[in-house]
Amino acid sequence: MDQDRLPAAIALRLTSVALFAVMNLCIKLAEAGGAQLGEILFFRQAGAALMMIGVVLAGPGVASLRSERMGAHVLRAVVGLSTMAVTFGGILRLQLAEATTIGFSMPIFATVLGALVLGEPTGWRRWAAVLAGFAGVLIVTRPGGFAGGGGLPLVGAAMGLAGAFGTACVSILLRQIGRTESAMTTVFWFSTLSIPPLAIVYLFAFQPHGPSLWAMLLAIGLLGGGAQLAMTASLARGPVSVVVPMDYTSLLWATALGWLAFGTLPAPQVWIGAPLIVGSGLFIVWREHVRRRTATRQALPQE
Repeated sequence: MDQDRLPAAIALRLTSVALFAVMNLCIKLAEAGGAQLGEILFFRQAGAALMMIGVVLAGPGVASLRSERMGAHVLRAVVGLSTMAVTFGGILRLQLAEATTIGFSMPIFATVLGALVLGEPTGWRRWAAVLAGFAGVLIVTRPGGFAGGGGLPLVGAAMGLAGAFGTACVSILLRQIGRTESAMTTVFWFSTLSIPPLAIVYLFAFQPHGPSLWAMLLAIGLLGGGAQLAMTASLARGPVSVVVPMDYTSLLWATALGWLAFGTLPAPQVWIGAPLIVGSGLFIVWREHVRRRTATRQALPQE
């Protein structure tokens, strides 16, 4: 990996994190203004699809989108859309910082799925990190406090965890699709294949809005599309072990935006559980980097 490209990779990832954080804020503001979840989903993917079409036409061209694995792209779209729906549902029902913290459990689920589905070697260190991460999740959600009001809202917490699990499933699919497909091709087909089903949903969810709310819905699509492009570009310029840890800065954005827009701060248990979840995710990323580096060295011819 060219070391000169690492600052650009980190900058792109931080830009992606910031854009996604602002998009999440716009989602909450749009819903507060009267928009329904179906409308928000449609504009999110429509904006991303338009941006991807523009990038493809201005860059590699339509020929780069040919694929012999359309079935895999359709499956990725189904899982991805379902995941996006529950993730957005969690954002609407929780504080921004709470939803963001629960989303950090994705690497934990990905580790479990990688071991069970792909048979990836997972040593005791990563399993210990998984257990620590799940302990953090229990602290943040406080399942025993749902009935008494001491924990997070049950539906919101469940949607957040379902979104994290779905994102982990998507990551497993992308590992397999990525063996033959470029990142740009994968993002393009996910965005465009999402439009027909979401257009049907939008027909039933459509309602008139004022200019400010239409602008908010448009911003959701443009911010989401720009964030997705920046995220993809960061992985083309830097290794996962370097760029992915930048994602945890989203908790800073979520906390600041939640306080500025709604005057809310995370509950005390979030401050306690978040370090466990973040630390678990960082350790899992680091161990994956070590495992891949060791496997690469072993595959090289010995002199």
